[in-house]
Amino acid sequence: MTDTFQRIAPEQARELLAQGAQLVDIRDAQSFANGHIPGARHLDNQSLHAFIAQADFDQPLIVNCYHGMSSQGAAAFLAQQGFSQVYSLEGGFERWRLMYPQELSRDLG
Repeated sequence: MTDTFQRIAPEQARELLAQGAQLVDIRDAQSFANGHIPGARHLDNQSLHAFIAQADFDQPLIVNCYHGMSSQGAAAFLAQQGFSQVYSLEGGFERWRLMYPQELSRDLG
C-alpha cells in the first residue's frame, strides 16, 4: 500500500477511464452540475465517507478539480485511505474541457 499519488495528463486519464478507472470530481456542486467529465462522481465532505465505504480500492482512481491544484491534496488523502492507484488530473476540469469539449456531461435537472 502506498500513500502517494501521481499527476497525469488528460490523455492518460482518458485511457485509464476507458479501462474502467473511477473518476471523482471535487469541485462545488453547481460547477459539477454545469459540466463534468462523463462518468465522474461528485465528491464533497458529505459524500466522502460513503464513497470510501463502498469504493473498489483496487480500481485506479482519478481525482479532478478546477485546475489541478485542490485535487492533489484530495488524491493524497484518498491514497492514505487505501486506494492502490490514485491520480490527480493535471490542469483539472478546465484543461479537459479545452482538450475534449465534445466529452462533457451536464446534469439536466
